[in-house]
Amino acid sequence: VQLVESGGGLVQAGGSLRLSCAGSGLTFEDFAIGWFRQAPGKEREGISCISSSDDFTYYGDSVKGRFTISKDNAENTVYLQMNSLKPEDTAVYYCAAQFQYGSSWCSVISEYDYWGQGTQVTVSS
Repeated sequence: VQLVESGGGLVQAGGSLRLSCAGSGLTFEDFAIGWFRQAPGKEREGISCISSSDDFTYYGDSVKGRFTISKDNAENTVYLQMNSLKPEDTAVYYCAAQFQYGSSWCSVISEYDYWGQGTQVTVSS
């Protein structure tokens, strides 16, 4: 099983980025997918997730209204569209998968089974 994040980079405040999380060796239809981030010196923060059935999404308060999670089961890829980026969004962003067949629920505080290697997002002021 492998999760690979991409799409990170350097962007000015107010700009946008779209992160991708591509999975291999697993079927995203059977997994809830979460996005997490960790800034230097800070604890890892769960920011968003989407249920295996695609009908439930969660956003943390810090990103609500600015970030959008979506899933393309045919491509086995989850996206995180990030708009109105702020310097405080600077972090390494990780995606993770939690086996959750047929569930209409997800959580960023439950344990995830597989993790990607992360992609750096830097927002300049």
